[in-house]
Amino acid sequence: MRKLYFGFVILSSILASCSKGGQGELVGVYNKKFKNNRIPLGMVYVPPGRTLIGQSDEDINNTQSSESRMTSFSAFYMDETEITNAEYRQFVNWVRDSVAVTTLGPSGAANFYLPAPGGKGATTTTSTQRNIDWRKVGNGSLLWSNKNGGYASKLASMYYSGDDAVLGRNELDVRKFRYSYKIVNMDLAAKGRKDPNTKRKDYIESYVDAPDPNKPNEFPSVSVYPDTLVWKMDYSYSQNDPMVKNYFNHPSYDDYPVVGVTWEQANAFCVWRTRFYENVAAQRHLPMNSRPEYMLPTDAQFEYAARGGNVKTKYPWGGPYIRNTKGCMQANFKVGRGNYSDDGGLYTVNVHSYFPNDYGLYNMAGNVSEWTVTAYNESAAPLLLDFNPNFTYVAKPSDSKYLKRKVVRGGSWKDIGFFLQNSVGTFEYQDRATSYIGFRCIVSYAGTDISYN
Repeated sequence: MRKLYFGFVILSSILASCSKGGQGELVGVYNKKFKNNRIPLGMVYVPPGRTLIGQSDEDINNTQSSESRMTSFSAFYMDETEITNAEYRQFVNWVRDSVAVTTLGPSGAANFYLPAPGGKGATTTTSTQRNIDWRKVGNGSLLWSNKNGGYASKLASMYYSGDDAVLGRNELDVRKFRYSYKIVNMDLAAKGRKDPNTKRKDYIESYVDAPDPNKPNEFPSVSVYPDTLVWKMDYSYSQNDPMVKNYFNHPSYDDYPVVGVTWEQANAFCVWRTRFYENVAAQRHLPMNSRPEYMLPTDAQFEYAARGGNVKTKYPWGGPYIRNTKGCMQANFKVGRGNYSDDGGLYTVNVHSYFPNDYGLYNMAGNVSEWTVTAYNESAAPLLLDFNPNFTYVAKPSDSKYLKRKVVRGGSWKDIGFFLQNSVGTFEYQDRATSYIGFRCIVSYAGTDISYN
């Protein structure tokens, strides 16, 4: 037996010396392989390419702020439609239920919490906090009902009360539902990368309920409910009260683009969408580098995607005309001098209306304008690179309004045809919501090509 044992040790040593890397060679450390051709649900693939972007069509204002030049782009995925009311409502309901469960606490609703911090399905790994079990929360019906052991009576503070309440109605106080999160600001990290006095916390932006004015990287948490009053505030002396009451919540508008959201809310949605998927991916034991990070498109990415692979086309469908061969409008906009209904919709329309462009993207012009991540600066264009160009700046509440301008693309239902052009962009302030601006998300593609096999 002793001889057999020593023979096994010698044989193992020989095999180990002959194994990969056993001779001191460089063999590399490889990450776990996974399929890289999965297109996120509801998105389309925008391939890498090179095209002319910028204004070379009509520039009626003579802005000359986006001169035409050849630009290259990496591949990315993009939502095939604008984010709908139903999709945004998933974000709102998640925050609503999260606030409710946190308000109740482990002592008030123990069945909604995991038994130990860091358990399976946890939303946080902080040892001082209990983790919410979202499988138990479900769609929140048990939370907001008094039937079958519901908790609505314990959440009275979440509703309008006293003089704020309307007799006979039990309405949630939307001001109480805010989203808090943290992100690493790559611009700050790049700026301070050689400063030995900085720490990682100096690059982290925190959106909290009570920001410290002495901490420059702390911002107010984000209110998640859309501002439905935009339908009344945007248009004086116009009867839009039904839209105020119905647009976000009525089932008839479920597949219409969400509006009344600021740039800050759109960014918060992207962060939530990323974290929401990460939690599910963690439960499925998917590697971290396989999880998508959702974000708003850059100004240039939006134009590149809108062109659909065609060079210098005037509109996403090609052009040069807004009507097709049958005389039908190809987008939802303000026709002529104010014929809003000639295109089939007085306000917004279903996000799958009209034909998609050659990438499969719907309503890249018309319906609602869309937020981009890019800061608006008329003098920035000549300084940008000719591949994946972008200019970003996150303005603080105390900053000048001119630093709060963000590029808006695509034109909307209330805009004339000029703003539907691929090359035309305008701006809006990051903290202002309107009835004609929505958004869609993108995800970067890790690689240079994609296989559908």
